[in-house]
Amino acid sequence: MSSKSDDAPAVRRIDKILAAMSLGILVLSIGCFAAVIIAGVNGVEEYDGVWPAVFLVQTIGPIISFLLLLALLIMSFVRRSRANRQ
Repeated sequence: MSSKSDDAPAVRRIDKILAAMSLGILVLSIGCFAAVIIAGVNGVEEYDGVWPAVFLVQTIGPIISFLLLLALLIMSFVRRSRANRQ
C-alpha cells in the first residue's frame, strides 16, 4: 500500500535547485576543512595564494548552506499549507 496521497503538491524545480546548492556548498566547505587540516599536518606555515579563499569557504559555506536549507523548508511548508487550503 502506498501512503502517498494523490493531491500532494509536486516538487518544483526551485526546490531541487536549492537542495542541490545546499548540499554542494556543504560538501565544498567540508572539503576545504579537510584541505586545511591536511595542510596543517604536512607543515604548511604560510597560507598565501588561494588559501584565503579556502578559509572563507570553510567559514561561510556551512552558514550559506543552512540558510538555503531553511529557505527550502519554509517554501515547502508554505506550498503544503496552500495545497491543504484548497
